[in-house]
Amino acid sequence: MASGPVIEVHIGDIVKIDADAIVNAANERLAPGGGVCGAIFRAAGAGLAEECQALGGGPTGEARITGGYNLPARWIVHAVGPVWHGGGEGEAELLSGCYRNALAIASDYRMNSIAFPAISTGIFGYPPERAAKVAVAACREHMKTHEFPRRILLVAFDVKQAEPLKAALTAS
Repeated sequence: MASGPVIEVHIGDIVKIDADAIVNAANERLAPGGGVCGAIFRAAGAGLAEECQALGGGPTGEARITGGYNLPARWIVHAVGPVWHGGGEGEAELLSGCYRNALAIASDYRMNSIAFPAISTGIFGYPPERAAKVAVAACREHMKTHEFPRRILLVAFDVKQAEPLKAALTAS
């Protein structure tokens, strides 16, 4: 067993992951959307949309927490990712903020495990290789100064989506 926190790449469906929390690649309204966001809302059930509506949304780069409802995860952390505009509009810092803020919530709640999708790489158009590097860097930075979460899962839906995550994780 590892002595400190670990980052792992996991291939599978994020809504089926048994972790303390899963991260939703959210929009600013924290409303049901497409892709991972839509799948999470469908799997969690109607209560999630009601709780998100009561939160009133969140700005890009920030994160909010709700219950997990019908998911195996106890919590859902909603991280609002940036839309890709070519990389010159602060997208990397905003994406890093998604990971940092979600991990700060996980630390505050003393969660042992949290699972992230590849935030912003779907309809928001962020290049997967660049997004993976940002994700891994933010996770590693968090782990230097925090005990929790002890296990960070970077979840890819399939082998092709896992490749950039694995490459970023093995890079020095």
